[in-house]
Amino acid sequence: MRQYLLHNLLALCLLLILSGPACSAPGGPGAENAAPGASSGSTGSYNELKRFTRAYDLARGGYVREVSVEELMNGAIKGMLEGLDPHSTFLNKEDFKEMQEATSGEFFGIGIEISTENNQLIVVAPIEDTPADKAGLKAGDLILSVDGHPTQDMTTQEAVSKIRGPKGSPVELLILHKDSKSPQNVKIVRDAIPLISVKTRFLDDDGYLWVRLTRFNDRTTQELGEALRAQAKKSSIKGIVLDLRNNPGGLFKQSVTVSDIFLKSGGIVSMRGRGGQILETHDAKNSSSDITCPLVVLVNQGTASASEIVAGALQDHNRAVIIGEKTFGKGSVQKIEPLGDGTAVKLTIARYYTPNGRSIQAEGIVPDLEIAFETPREGAEKPLRFFGPREKDLSRHLEGGTGNSEGTEKKDKPVLLEAETKTLLEKDNQLRMALQMVRSLPKISEVRAQ
Repeated sequence: MRQYLLHNLLALCLLLILSGPACSAPGGPGAENAAPGASSGSTGSYNELKRFTRAYDLARGGYVREVSVEELMNGAIKGMLEGLDPHSTFLNKEDFKEMQEATSGEFFGIGIEISTENNQLIVVAPIEDTPADKAGLKAGDLILSVDGHPTQDMTTQEAVSKIRGPKGSPVELLILHKDSKSPQNVKIVRDAIPLISVKTRFLDDDGYLWVRLTRFNDRTTQELGEALRAQAKKSSIKGIVLDLRNNPGGLFKQSVTVSDIFLKSGGIVSMRGRGGQILETHDAKNSSSDITCPLVVLVNQGTASASEIVAGALQDHNRAVIIGEKTFGKGSVQKIEPLGDGTAVKLTIARYYTPNGRSIQAEGIVPDLEIAFETPREGAEKPLRFFGPREKDLSRHLEGGTGNSEGTEKKDKPVLLEAETKTLLEKDNQLRMALQMVRSLPKISEVRAQ
């Protein structure tokens, strides 16, 4: 009797949900395509409901083991959402808790953002200084199996659950690197994922600062402001290289507030939902603390989601020169809706658009200057460059004609850079180009103004 009542209650609830739009008032949602006097929407919903309850009855009564109503309904919701796109999904209690921890608290794993593409699990980007990063995982790599379990038909959330685990425990991934013909097994030991999302260091003695954003968590804007103020106390900041490479994104609001730090006015991003309806727009606010120095942004295939919003806004306002490789193209908006029992639904509700109306979804941000990353040649510690003497280095060289050189010889600037910074520049051709560009921007602006 109890099962019969539950079955009928379930059927009634589903009928009300499915038939809701067809019962709209004239002119409202669902009325647009309905012929006068027709009730095809209600009929269609009822037929679909009958099909669903038939499948439910078969699974409930005939499956090889006993299954609960909760298990079946969770599976139904999960299948419904994950059939829409790779980012919509059902979050059980454990998944929902992990997602909250990933942006606000400590969690354990290997430190990668993943997605699905053509039913294949793909690495969007490894988070810097995490086990995945140290193991050599790169944006665009395919994950073929997790601990021997094939990922071919595995959802993104299922893969996340299998890859995460207790600190110190190992996980084995079968990886096909994007530049390789055969896969390899990579054993990675899980660890705490660092929540610090901002790194800064001066690239030279002239005040050009490298700002590396590894992700967008709930403290990124605060960390960025603190880091910029701390570095400004050491030296005047003449220009910034904002490095968003392999930044898989994170919290949307943080992308807006980070963009605002570099913009005095104008749009940052808009969200457009079903039918192109504008759901939200976000604009920059003028502040005395805004950063106005020359700016270059580095991007690559691992630049995704929130980091693409920042790059797109700065590019559309001609605030920065974008250098590197085309970004990932994850420009859809997911909303997390708790269901009241510890579970939640993550549903794609809109797409992101840049201030000039460009869609990021599946398009990405194309750099102003496309430069592929060059892996340093094996055995080559430094890039090829001119090491011979210049005219000024020759003994008894003729002075430049600016007057008596006696007592005017310039002394070398004090070496302030760490050896790690020099090594970083020597091994990173994109970063070297960004530094050259940010130094040149004031002169380029002068030329363009003439």
